[in-house]
Amino acid sequence: MTAPDPTAGPHLTAGPGRGSLGPARTVARFVLGAFLTFAGLSHLTWGREEFRAQVPSWVPVDEDLVVLGSGVVEIGLGASLILASRRLPLVGWLVAAFFVAIFPGNIGQYVEGVDAFGLDSDRARLIRLFFQPVLVVWALVSTGAWPRRRPGT
Repeated sequence: MTAPDPTAGPHLTAGPGRGSLGPARTVARFVLGAFLTFAGLSHLTWGREEFRAQVPSWVPVDEDLVVLGSGVVEIGLGASLILASRRLPLVGWLVAAFFVAIFPGNIGQYVEGVDAFGLDSDRARLIRLFFQPVLVVWALVSTGAWPRRRPGT
């Protein structure tokens, strides 16, 4: 029996949920990366006003600064999802953390009844809240970050 390679982390070994993420996960990662990059670009350009409307009133930072900063972060995370070939689990955890960090803004939009991006009813804003956990899971699964944290991996 040969000793395992200490430089090969669990994300580099073969097997289900490990190493080779497979074409479905790769496509899912690329789609999420494209989505984030597109959203980030819209923060900086054509969607800026809509995003400003989503910054909760209780955030003690200038709305425009929040929108521009989050746009730059989204572009960086999107590009990392598309271009990263190493450290994918780390990228997945960072993207998931970003989705968790912006969730209070989505809650604020619901609580304050702010219309933006076609979310013009409390029902539409409430339904949107349930999609944020989906994005977190998408980031973790498509990068192999979720399986890496399971016991025994």
